Amino acid sequence: MTTTLTPSKLPAAGGPSLARRLLTTPTVGPLAALLLACVFFSFNSDQFLSGGNFSLIIQQVMVVGTLAIGQTLIILTAGIDLANGAIMAFGGILMAKLAAEGAVPPLVAIALGLLVCAAFGAVNGLLVTTIPLPPFIVTLGMLNVAFALTHIYSQDQTVVNLPAPLTALGETFAIGGTRVTYGSLLTILLFLLFAYLLGQTAWGRHVYALGNSPEVARLTGIRTARLTVGVYTVAGLVYGIAALLLVSRTGVGDPQAGQTDNLDSITAVVLGGTSLFGGRGLVLGTLVGALIVGVFRNGLQLMGVPSIYQTLITGVLVILAVTVDQLSRRRIR
Repeated sequence: MTTTLTPSKLPAAGGPSLARRLLTTPTVGPLAALLLACVFFSFNSDQFLSGGNFSLIIQQVMVVGTLAIGQTLIILTAGIDLANGAIMAFGGILMAKLAAEGAVPPLVAIALGLLVCAAFGAVNGLLVTTIPLPPFIVTLGMLNVAFALTHIYSQDQTVVNLPAPLTALGETFAIGGTRVTYGSLLTILLFLLFAYLLGQTAWGRHVYALGNSPEVARLTGIRTARLTVGVYTVAGLVYGIAALLLVSRTGVGDPQAGQTDNLDSITAVVLGGTSLFGGRGLVLGTLVGALIVGVFRNGLQLMGVPSIYQTLITGVLVILAVTVDQLSRRRIR
């Protein structure tokens, strides 16, 4: 028995229109929220729309935003990383102390910091795939390991008098009448790079496939264990870049840094529309999510709202974002 498809039942050639795809992307909601927040704060503060203030917002979110890139990669595979802030802090202290004490040249210190952060990520990935252990447990344990190593290695001392290569990304250049840091530019370039890698390469498609269904991905020939280790390793390398951005922005190696940045990075990912269940989301959405947090904190501060209420509002936004994700998943099913 054969079935004949009538023209009305045939799938439309070319699939959904570009306009429809843009309107259904998970980034549309967060972007609309960001624009509405900007409109609201522009009416409540004369300083909000200034170029200097927007530059400040980007500087304030560049470290957490960069951490959130790595967090996005892991969440897309249906994992999570609670250790990224602690790994970043250890990488920053390692770079700063090696360079400040003259143990190695500054550029070598930076390279070692990046490699050590990547190694942390690789270990996380191996523990998740080979034993295997849940990502939550692995990264919770690694958070404590990295935190302890940071304080042991630094002896709880802030590292100062850093050489110029470690603070170069904190320097500024002019765009019109606004000063912008090189670190802010690097963060934006990283988002564009990973948007390309996830959206236009086989590696990116495999990451999404892994998050959607590890078993189906394995049956289609994807080496899921190797891919998972690779994702965690790349995420660790990104945490190392965040460490360099942190050191360049503050001008010191701070052993107390990054203690809540793991939660802030998850917040940025969730607000940006990436599903905590894996397989759905965009890294540019994470940029929007980080900017939402930065805009709200900056705008509320300009309005004179106490910081505790800023935290309260951020928490409400996260709950709303996860609720929307759950509802959309039910509708898809």
